[in-house]
Amino acid sequence: MAAVSHTFFPYVTPVGHITIAADGSSITEIAFGKKQLEGAERPTELTNRAANQLQEYFAGKRTAFDLPLNPKGTPFQTSVWAALADIPYGETRSYREIAEAIGKPRAQRAVGGANNKNPLPIVIPCHRVIGANGKPIGYGGGLKTKEFLLDLEQKANKHQD
Repeated sequence: MAAVSHTFFPYVTPVGHITIAADGSSITEIAFGKKQLEGAERPTELTNRAANQLQEYFAGKRTAFDLPLNPKGTPFQTSVWAALADIPYGETRSYREIAEAIGKPRAQRAVGGANNKNPLPIVIPCHRVIGANGKPIGYGGGLKTKEFLLDLEQKANKHQD
């Protein structure tokens, strides 16, 4: 296995700087801002591929990511993240719907906690989870970022129709 490394996104995205980390075979973390993550700061073929796919996403040209992922978390967190990955582009789900999807209908708050710990935002689309009232609530990258991402996907879906 290659060494863990990270790199800053090669340009400022519409939501600011993004840092991408990889373990040599998969993407392990995506962070908002310029962050010092585990490993050496150097781009790799994999982090460059992730950066290119994110660039396509922000341009409204990519609706799904094709990257090997390795998010680290508890079994509960990884089950939530798998359910998040199943939310179609441009659609949203409530915390309750995610809890029901993983077979734990009373675990809405725990789903919120796992959502908040998602190490691969955007790629594992935690921004697509909204409150029971249909409004965006809470987001590790900030509510403005969440609203921007939801709006980006809505606009791209309208152009594809």
